[in-house]
Amino acid sequence: MLPLTAVAFAVALALPRGAIAHDACPTPGVWIAVSDSGRSVRPDDIVSAGLAQRRVVLLGESHGDAEHHRWQLHTIAALHARQPRLALGFEMFPRRAQPVLDRWSAGELSEEQFLTRGDWANVWGHDPQLYMPIFHFARMHRIPMIALNVERSLVRRVGAEGWDAVPPAEREGVGEPAVAPAPYVSFLYESYLAHLPESQRPRRAPSDEDLRSPQFRRFVQSMQVWDRAMAEAIVERLRADRTPLVVAIMGAGHLRNGHGVPHQLRDLGIPEPAVLLPWYVGQDCALLTAGVADLVFGVEDRRPEAPERPRLGVTLDQSEHGVTIRDVLKGSIAESAGARAGDVIKTVAGVPVKDAGTVIAAVQRQAPGTWLPITVQRGTQSLELVARFPGKP
Repeated sequence: MLPLTAVAFAVALALPRGAIAHDACPTPGVWIAVSDSGRSVRPDDIVSAGLAQRRVVLLGESHGDAEHHRWQLHTIAALHARQPRLALGFEMFPRRAQPVLDRWSAGELSEEQFLTRGDWANVWGHDPQLYMPIFHFARMHRIPMIALNVERSLVRRVGAEGWDAVPPAEREGVGEPAVAPAPYVSFLYESYLAHLPESQRPRRAPSDEDLRSPQFRRFVQSMQVWDRAMAEAIVERLRADRTPLVVAIMGAGHLRNGHGVPHQLRDLGIPEPAVLLPWYVGQDCALLTAGVADLVFGVEDRRPEAPERPRLGVTLDQSEHGVTIRDVLKGSIAESAGARAGDVIKTVAGVPVKDAGTVIAAVQRQAPGTWLPITVQRGTQSLELVARFPGKP
C-alpha cells in the first residue's frame, strides 16, 4: 500500500447537532440505531428492521482491527440468512482483480493463488488473515465478490496533477464525482495533514486559504475518485444482473456522516444506502451524533499498542521501467538521503525491487535508529543512497 494514499481516517469528527444521550452508548454486542435520541436494538432486529431490503449496506472498518472484521463477518452472515442472493464488495481490490475474485468464489483457487494473483501485497498490504474468514464465507456460499477500487496509480496521479489533467480515456471508466460536501472537505483536511511531515503541520484550524490551496484540492479530488469508483462499481453490480443487495466493506472514513461513498451513491440514484459502523466501547459518545451512521455496534478495543510505522516519505509509481519515485516529501527521510523524483529504485537492503510492495515491506521492517541502503537509477547513473531512520524520541 503506497504511503500517500494509505489514508488514516481515524480522526476526531466535528460535533454537529443531535448528539445522542450518553446513556445510549454502545456496550459490547449491542447495536445502537443512531438518531437524535439514540436507542438500542436487539441483534435479531438488524435485518428484520429492513436492512436486508435495502439495496446497499456499507460496513465500515479500521483496516488493521481484527475485531472489526469479526463484526463484519457476523453481520454479513445475518444479512445472507435473509437475502442469499447478495453480493460482497471490497475496497481492497482494484478492478483488474475481478477475474481472480470470480475464480476464488467459484472454488477454483487456493489461498496462496488467490492472494498472489490478486496482488494483495501491493494493492492492499494489510495482514490477509484479518480478511480471510470473510473471503472463505463468500467462497463457502458461492457469494459473488466485487472488486470496487481502481489502481492506486490513478489516485496518486489525481493527487499530483488534478482530475482535469487526467484524460478521460485514462480514468479507468470513473465518471465525474459529485461535489464533495463542505464537512467532508474539512474531514479530509485532517487526513491530508497526516501525510505531511510533522514540521509542516499547522497548529491551528484550517483557514479558507488552506482549504483552497491547490495541493489540498488535488488531495480532495483523489479521495473523491476513490469514493466515486467504489460507488460506481456497486451500482454497476446492482444494475447488471439485478442483484437485490450489495454489502460493501471499506474504511469507515469513506462512510461517516453519509459523506464519501454514500454521497456518491445518492448522486448515482441510490437514495438510501445503509451505513453500519463498529464503535469502540469507551469511545466518547459525544461523537456519536445523529447522521454519523444508521447503526453502530459496540466492540471492545482490543488493538495492541503498535509503534508508529516508519515512513520513507515518497510516493511511488509502478511502470515497465520499474518502481519510480513520483514525489519526495519535504523534510522526509528520503529527501535527507538524496532521493529525487524520477529515481528508479533498483535494490533495497541489497534485495532487487520487483514491485512497490518490496520497498514498502523493507521500510516497515526498519527499527528506529537504523540505516537502509537503497540503490537508484538516475538517468545513466547508479547511485547508492542511505535512508537514516531516527531513533526513538
